[in-house]
Amino acid sequence: MICISIREESVEECLRLLEGVECAEIRMEKLSCRPEGVARIFSSHPRLIATFRSGGQGEDRKTDFLIRAVEAGAAYVDVEVEWEGPGKAEVIRRAYASGCSVIVSYHNHETTPGKEDLVAVIDRCFLQGADLAKVACFVRTDRENARLLGLLDDQRPLIVIGMGPRGRITRILSPLLGSRLSYAAVSAGKETAEGQMDAATLERLLREFADA
Repeated sequence: MICISIREESVEECLRLLEGVECAEIRMEKLSCRPEGVARIFSSHPRLIATFRSGGQGEDRKTDFLIRAVEAGAAYVDVEVEWEGPGKAEVIRRAYASGCSVIVSYHNHETTPGKEDLVAVIDRCFLQGADLAKVACFVRTDRENARLLGLLDDQRPLIVIGMGPRGRITRILSPLLGSRLSYAAVSAGKETAEGQMDAATLERLLREFADA
């Protein structure tokens, strides 16, 4: 499934971009609103992922926004495997209580670690309470693409992404090999990660590869 990644400042723009979208991630770190605005977004759509990448934002704001999203009806909440703040356990607890699935995610914006290290990261994600583990790594070589795609030979539910221009192929192949989601921008110029494609392009390429 393609998940549209949205990172906007206003509640109104998020709501506008959600029109006609099947699944979306709301990146809340740029939102300029009160927690009530978060509830407006996540009560408006049945299949949203609540995400808040810290980026210098306060722990309390991050925890509050994620909990508001969960309690308003988020389908998933994404928490980083490296997040060590006290709010993390509370977000996960509230997610379980609300029937919201938990994505525990790992992002490496510098490199793609070795296979043993990546498997160890996935193990950590599930030990921390993940329903889904997400691994996103910056890719520089074809072997690193192959290493990431090889992670999908696993019975556990995973999301696998290669970041950067060289990793774009993983955004097409990983969902065909079992990755639960592939992230895309709503349109060109709205990318939230390096190497991300717009949704129309990704959908077209997925059809072409699936029919090949």
